Amino acid sequence: MDTIFARKALIQKGWADNVRLGVRAGRIESVTADCRPESNEVVTGIVIPGLCNAHSHAFQRALAGRTEQRSPKGQDNFWTWRERMYELAGSLDADALAAIAGQAYAEMLESGYTSVAEFHYLHRQPGSDDDEAMLRAIHEAATQTGIRLTYVPVLYERAGFEQPEPQGHQVLFAQDVGSFLEHHAHAMEQASDAVHVGIGAHSLRAVSPESLQQIVSAAATAGGPVHLHIAEQQREVDQCLSSYGRRPVRWLLENFDVDDRWCLVHATHMDKEEVEHLAQSGAVVCLCPSTEANLGDGLFPLHNYLSAGGQIAIGSDSHISINPFEELRWLEYGQRLASQSRNVAALEQAHVGRELFSRVLHGGMQASGHVPQGIGIGAVADLVVLNDDDPMLVGHGEASLLDALVFSGYRLPIERVMVHGEWRVKDGNHLERETIRNAYGETLQRIGVAA
Repeated sequence: MDTIFARKALIQKGWADNVRLGVRAGRIESVTADCRPESNEVVTGIVIPGLCNAHSHAFQRALAGRTEQRSPKGQDNFWTWRERMYELAGSLDADALAAIAGQAYAEMLESGYTSVAEFHYLHRQPGSDDDEAMLRAIHEAATQTGIRLTYVPVLYERAGFEQPEPQGHQVLFAQDVGSFLEHHAHAMEQASDAVHVGIGAHSLRAVSPESLQQIVSAAATAGGPVHLHIAEQQREVDQCLSSYGRRPVRWLLENFDVDDRWCLVHATHMDKEEVEHLAQSGAVVCLCPSTEANLGDGLFPLHNYLSAGGQIAIGSDSHISINPFEELRWLEYGQRLASQSRNVAALEQAHVGRELFSRVLHGGMQASGHVPQGIGIGAVADLVVLNDDDPMLVGHGEASLLDALVFSGYRLPIERVMVHGEWRVKDGNHLERETIRNAYGETLQRIGVAA
């Protein structure tokens, strides 16, 4: 058994001082507070649980910063951005995907994410008949970096509510539901302690009701979470109203047994009744504030949703930023700007940082299917070590430590990160950082993305 001594740790019962953690076979076997360090153990400052990045499109890491120029017509929105994203997707082979995902995953680990739910619909490699090459690429990146993976294969079968055939670049990753379920079954065969498997539909506009029903049935048989983009854009709401006679969230709740297996991504545009009913369903909503802001999606009704008992997770989505604490800062700041008030998310605890961290810790585990969570006996040993001498944290006590981490926009004071009992980050850097960075740079040059 390996042991770690933390001068302070956020265990399942709350903050504790001088904590010894015993780790065996990837899990925490013992937690003992008020100890003294011993010569044979790693001595650390502050230890907190790692967070789950509950919504990732890893390949979009290569697009960050490359879509910020005004188009000739000057009418830029999510839909014009999507065309650039499609172009990138069409340029990727399995080697490129592995290199880009490796860079994204290493950055996640260095920023305090220890697990990721990969919302994946690039199932076919251009010019290849190997239908599993892109799946292997995601597995390769997760294995190389050591991040805990929930692979969420996603069905994308049509262009829109009234467009049964995929169009343009969509043809590359569109599938019929039969082929998709075969892919999901193959992915399930490769599941392990380190790799969980969920299942997903891209959106109501991209998947027919009949196919969504088959996906939900497959999830009931196989287990694992069900992920779905929903109500991200007002245009989607308008089209759903026109085609189904209901807003997206309302239609889903009326036609499916939405419960705690479901992770709905964005859910930006809801009316009051949808907010209340979704909160009561037990589903988790994954919010991606930096991406939602970058794409001009809109603002999630956070206060009303949390007040109604809703669950949330956090994700970096398009990876315009990879930093869970920045996502939480964006989440709260958006609400402050809209409401002209402060500390909007402090409903159950006095301190916003602690409340947001606690909510997305539990919500992320629910979205990814990884349980139990936190730092306690039997939990997975996914740990983040913070430098307690860092200026960001100096002078902060237990009450405000997480406030400082969330609301101080400085360099993160992360020294080490452990996943499943193994150190993946030391001295703030991923152990394979240079190899991964070099592969990423060479890949961008090869596929013509880098200038």
